[in-house]
Amino acid sequence: MITDPIADMLARINNAIKARKDEVSVPSSKIKVAIADILKREGYIEDYVVSEENKKGTQGTLIIKLKYLGKRNTKPAIAGVKRVSKPGRRIYSPVEEIPYVQKGLGLAILSTNKGIITDHEARKLKVGGEILCYVW
Repeated sequence: MITDPIADMLARINNAIKARKDEVSVPSSKIKVAIADILKREGYIEDYVVSEENKKGTQGTLIIKLKYLGKRNTKPAIAGVKRVSKPGRRIYSPVEEIPYVQKGLGLAILSTNKGIITDHEARKLKVGGEILCYVW
């Protein structure tokens, strides 16, 4: 049993980037798919696919295709990820105090009453929430 599935997902992505892998697979959940959708929309990953559930009724697998930049595709699009809110210590932020990641070059992913959104969308919708992670 994994106590923090989002941290596990981010650690797998980070380890796959360091190992220069093309893709990484993680156990699927709705929140992980929402985070992968944001990463794809913001250009940090190329694509993601959710495989079907197994016959025993267990959860499916989320396969994330990583993105590399540069002339020879050597520089990863994700320079770093950091888990902010953890199961032992939740970090909430009102809309006025949502941090700018890397002076606005990165993004913060938040869980709000409008769903899982980026810091830019949260400021636009004027909602605060739980800061899940930073990506730059």
